[in-house]
Amino acid sequence: MGAALEEARRALPTGDVPVGAVVSAADGTIIGRGCNAREADQDPTAHAEVVALRAAAAAVGSWRLSAATLVVTLEPCTMCAGALVLARVGRLVYGAYDPKAGAAGSVWDAVRDPRLNHRPEVITGVREEECARLLTDFFAARRLPRRTSDS
Repeated sequence: MGAALEEARRALPTGDVPVGAVVSAADGTIIGRGCNAREADQDPTAHAEVVALRAAAAAVGSWRLSAATLVVTLEPCTMCAGALVLARVGRLVYGAYDPKAGAAGSVWDAVRDPRLNHRPEVITGVREEECARLLTDFFAARRLPRRTSDS
């Protein structure tokens, strides 16, 4: 999760939401890295997980990542959950829960849906407070101060 947090921090200068992801091979070697790049690339699909999965597939020369682990700082959305299922990722590890758009147990549970042809092992809450704090601080810095009736 430390490497995923480093990736998340790389998104900060671009104004992207600080979410980071890494894909590791069975031996623990990182084969793909990514941070949110929607703003930087003006690409709605440039979520950290998708960026990391693309890099991992390129590194191993196959879209099938069944021996891989995807580690991400925030619970994947439906797009990213679908992508990791389609890539046959063996294990998903995430930090903070996403109560608004999470698709790995919070709002939806696409990764464990028995109707799909692949269901990865899922490990949740890894360094959850640290992952959540990065997001909370990011959004707090963007909020305008509230005006009171005295203002």
